[in-house]
Amino acid sequence: MADLLAYDGSGIDGGLYTTVTGWAQDAPHWLDQAVRTWSDLGLGVFAVLMLWAWWQARGADSAVMARVLAAPVIVVFAYAVNSVLKSLVHEVRPCQQLPATVTVETCPGPGDWSFPSNHTVIAFAAAVALFFAYRRIGAIALGLAVLMGASRVWIGVHYPHDVAVGVLIGVLVAIPPALLAARLGPLVERLRGGALGPLLGAGQVAA
Repeated sequence: MADLLAYDGSGIDGGLYTTVTGWAQDAPHWLDQAVRTWSDLGLGVFAVLMLWAWWQARGADSAVMARVLAAPVIVVFAYAVNSVLKSLVHEVRPCQQLPATVTVETCPGPGDWSFPSNHTVIAFAAAVALFFAYRRIGAIALGLAVLMGASRVWIGVHYPHDVAVGVLIGVLVAIPPALLAARLGPLVERLRGGALGPLLGAGQVAA
């Protein structure tokens, strides 16, 4: 039975949603499939960027390594915060609320709520965490995060406001722990002198 408290978000930007999905419907098949593949699998690229940052941090000071190691923890925290909000709002997916819309992706089933976008939250939380460790890697991640958010609307599984709020949550939740992570530099420095040394690198004395 449908959730009687489920929220209809189509009144916010349903028109923009149908415009974007209309563009997707008119786009070349190869483009739609590329966007769909990125939307479904692209979060794995952020994990690769974290591995790249870790590799770089092996030769950096301990504060940088602490920021890098904090990145996946920050992502999990942001996802948990978003999951709580998603479970409270119960917004119906636009592809369910506007069933006449033709979408690139198969519409998620009832009870798989739309607001905010988990993919967007994860992508932007990862990008922010990486930016505090390495600006170049973080800048790449931010660009990819924008593409991730846009792809969620393009394939038809989120309203634009789901993505916009997902950006805010990902950024705002990630900034405080990303700022505080450097304080764990002394702990990382001690660990570098132990059994984890080969994984954490020799580095330099934490600032």
